[in-house]
Amino acid sequence: MISGFTLIELILAIGVAAIVLVAANAVLFGALRLRAATADAVDANTPVDATVAFLKRDLAGAMPPTNATGGILSGGFRAGTISSVGIGEPVAVEMFTTTGALGESKPWSEIQRVSYELKMSATKDAVGRDLYRSVSRNLLTLNSPEVEDQLMLTGVASVKFSGYDGTQWQDAWDTTDATGVNTNLPWAVRVEIKMAGNANAQPIQVVVPMVSQSRTNMVFASGGN
Repeated sequence: MISGFTLIELILAIGVAAIVLVAANAVLFGALRLRAATADAVDANTPVDATVAFLKRDLAGAMPPTNATGGILSGGFRAGTISSVGIGEPVAVEMFTTTGALGESKPWSEIQRVSYELKMSATKDAVGRDLYRSVSRNLLTLNSPEVEDQLMLTGVASVKFSGYDGTQWQDAWDTTDATGVNTNLPWAVRVEIKMAGNANAQPIQVVVPMVSQSRTNMVFASGGN
């Protein structure tokens, strides 16, 4: 006599297999969605991390001005809404910093002029503007220095640089203004970047201490007999 499965046993086996397949399918697609979300988060944070790293390095290497009118290799530190040579849009900050990489194709000093500014996006219907880092390397040229634009972030609503004078934060700073009081580098610089598209999102904020101080406005008097 040949034994076999009854119809009820087959139905139960098929039902159990279907339940297992549904559970495995849910776990698999859940893992795929988690992987996609993680990849999107990493991709979104990578430009932000790179931008913050560039900002910290540029600000930490900022050159102190040598005099009130600046100089070729130490043209001062300016923040606010200012104009910069070779850049059509207003820039948020301009500094001379020792972050230039030396090489055979760029045989200049490590000092370079760096500015950060927002520009309209070339992408149609893009939200916000693009944050650029503009670099001029050959500062000793007799012509206007060539400016190299580097795209740092997209979808930016605003960017603001503030200088700390020892007592408060100031949204405008210009060491090249002989009539002003900020003739030296600030004690620290605060950078605030607001991203577009989410009004409730917290801004990206970076505070960098400035270690170089070149002079003081204090007048020293010496007396003698």
